[in-house]
Amino acid sequence: MTEPLRIVFLWHMHQPYYKDPVKGEYALPWTYLHAVKDYYDMAAIVDATPGAKAVFNLVPSLLDQLLDYASGEATDPWLMRARMSPADMTEDDRRFVLENFFSANRQRFIEPHKRYLELLYQAGDGTKGSDRHRQFSDRDILDLQVWFLLAWTGEAARRRYPEIKELLRKGRNFSPGDKEALLARHVDILGEIIPLYRKIHDEGKAELAVSPYYHPILPLLCDMKSALAAMPRANLPAARFRHPEDARSQVARGIARFREIFGFSPVGMWPSEGSVSDEALSIIAGCGIKWVATDEDILARTLPGGLGPGKGRLYHPYTFLQGARELKMFFRDHQLSDLIGFTYSSWDTSRAVEDFMGRLRAIREQTPDARVVPVILDGENAWEYYPENGYGFLKRLYGTIASADGFELLTCSETLDREPERRVIERIHPGSWINADYGIWVGHPEENQAWDYLERAREAAVTSSPAVAERLAVGDDRGEVTDDNACLVCTSLYAAEGSDWFWWYGDDHFSAHSDRFDRLFRRHLMNVYRLLGLDVPRELFEPIKKTTPAGLVREPAALITPQVNGRVDDYFEWLAAGLFDLSKQASAMHAAESLFQSFFYGFDRKNLYFRLDSPARLTELLQPDDELHLNVVTGGEFRLDITPAATDGPLLRRGDGTWHATGSRGTWAIDRICEVAIPLAPLGLDPRGKLFASVTLTRGGEEFGRWPADAPLLLAYAGPELEIDNWMI
Repeated sequence: MTEPLRIVFLWHMHQPYYKDPVKGEYALPWTYLHAVKDYYDMAAIVDATPGAKAVFNLVPSLLDQLLDYASGEATDPWLMRARMSPADMTEDDRRFVLENFFSANRQRFIEPHKRYLELLYQAGDGTKGSDRHRQFSDRDILDLQVWFLLAWTGEAARRRYPEIKELLRKGRNFSPGDKEALLARHVDILGEIIPLYRKIHDEGKAELAVSPYYHPILPLLCDMKSALAAMPRANLPAARFRHPEDARSQVARGIARFREIFGFSPVGMWPSEGSVSDEALSIIAGCGIKWVATDEDILARTLPGGLGPGKGRLYHPYTFLQGARELKMFFRDHQLSDLIGFTYSSWDTSRAVEDFMGRLRAIREQTPDARVVPVILDGENAWEYYPENGYGFLKRLYGTIASADGFELLTCSETLDREPERRVIERIHPGSWINADYGIWVGHPEENQAWDYLERAREAAVTSSPAVAERLAVGDDRGEVTDDNACLVCTSLYAAEGSDWFWWYGDDHFSAHSDRFDRLFRRHLMNVYRLLGLDVPRELFEPIKKTTPAGLVREPAALITPQVNGRVDDYFEWLAAGLFDLSKQASAMHAAESLFQSFFYGFDRKNLYFRLDSPARLTELLQPDDELHLNVVTGGEFRLDITPAATDGPLLRRGDGTWHATGSRGTWAIDRICEVAIPLAPLGLDPRGKLFASVTLTRGGEEFGRWPADAPLLLAYAGPELEIDNWMI
């Protein structure tokens, strides 16, 4: 009888270390909020679904934060204001609440609830720096506090606790007792998270795995020059960071902390960001880990000839062998993982699950020797885009696979127990889950500057403190150094090595909170100097992250060919595109000013591509008779009139004071976002040229909004040679 195709879900649970280890205060609340929304839900869904099975990868620094919140000892400015009585608030407290307590997915968390949406409009649709807080009564502030906490309460918790259901039903005019009851349930949820994960592990419903303690990019800790293997033209930091002892310590300490919390040693690991190299894997194996997982592109670049027809070589476990050290490896199916992470949230649940099953059946039929399909992705951030926080989708997905003939849900360790096949890899391509390199974390001037600051702080610590030098040199938990101050210094250094700070440096990503990530990274380094009684270098008081009031975030880095369907199907689809931040563009038309938050653009050899993002699904914000007008100026002035009801239209050119059809047509799609393609040929663009672009919205025959408000965006067009010039950072 043919063996079933094994399906492994690995959910990576991770937040950066938001806590200042010296001051003891949390800079951002996301660990708390994801705990009551996602960390509890994800385990509870597996626990409650017959046949469900998954691997949960838990980062030790996240576990520390969960325990801190569960104990009630966490100092969190957001939580402090959530607990505060409105009558006791200062103007700054009220302003803080209005500026931050709408930090929730608008479509799923705010708009379905009449009172929460009403409060958003009352606050000026989240406009910062205004005096709207003076228009909020104590009752309004209390309702906003409760709705912020309710919005971030997961679906499994809502179904479990009747008082939460009652608050959702009540909707407004909450009492102080209502808020206290909700906060009390949050305390219960926080206290149950780690025991629940241990329970489903003990019952065989889940396998628990671990990452290095503070989620660093291990290969870069081992040797910064490892980046050159995948990125030969990268500009590396001036100071070479080479501290494999730090990589070993991050792994060993992570395992030790996991064992302390759960009472057993993990055998599996998702290396932070799926980052691997020969040296990093050897260190992991030497610390007792039996299996790791990373991305399919790593395998494709490791194996001669790549993944083969139908990616058939992907669907097997492998053995990394280096001397006497052996480590099993799984490689994630990129497409299946991204469908869950980016696409299915906008689909009907039945259609999404059936599409996923169809793809599994295709793998089974087209690749008869396939053994295992690893589906690996972030375990907390996708669900805010799903109805019911992904509750219905996950239950149906688990249940459908578990009951389907020819398929079997297993953990990684169970798969290895049943799979005798031994495919050996003796050298691994160095890289991460993004582009099979480390370009997100090193190479940009901001990233390199951060690495240089980290190296200088580490050198200062080693030079000035023999206790710190001994502790760092040991590289694991077996050292006999007990100096508490040295321990805090090492904690600050290890925390600063985390991948998240470098994620937000550079121009690959942008966030409204990027300045706080920058500040927290520099604070970790400042702590090193202060704990050692050294003067803090003036450079650490200056932001690394360069910010502007509005405008260009980055220019295109490579040719792109996105699918024009109004959805973000894949993390990589627009990653290399140019990006403008529109969120702070001033506009006299206040009703429309927050409609668009970001503007992406890019090109291939045939088309220009544009993308407009909104805080909510664009189809729900636009009215049926609205028209968007994309204006492009090169040697001439061009316009594309975009309506929600159509998907293509003539590209117009201005001449003799009127608009004429060029004979070419543009295409577009409006769903969650607006995506547009315009043919390059009629624009007559020269390589390394410039063009200008702007968007206007007409409603009821009148102009309703314009982006940017003051002047068109100046866009760089590098031409088809872009990838030759910038194929590596």
